[in-house]
Amino acid sequence: MKVSRAHPLWLAFILHRISGIALAVFLPLHFWVLAMALTGPARLDTALAMTDSGAVKLAEFGLVFLLAVHMFGGLRLMALEWLPWRPSQKTLAAGAAAGSFLVAGLFFLRAI
Repeated sequence: MKVSRAHPLWLAFILHRISGIALAVFLPLHFWVLAMALTGPARLDTALAMTDSGAVKLAEFGLVFLLAVHMFGGLRLMALEWLPWRPSQKTLAAGAAAGSFLVAGLFFLRAI
């Protein structure tokens, strides 16, 4: 079965792949900021003060969205592996995207 690049399941695969790469790029930055707590508390305080800006809160929304997309996409892939195939796979992909927006949106509303 040949799948078109406009097919929702192919788009779900790409979104899962991009979210994984983006999270892998984010982790070293996150560890660097955490290391500031050990090497320079004043530098850490400066970095933490920046987290009150709207741009950082929007970036946090994006990060939580990527994390949720990757988690729900992984659950969808496990369902593909372990459950019998059904035509409802597109529904699972749409549900994963909707769940990701819900989780990230709730986080964003709480952050602002």
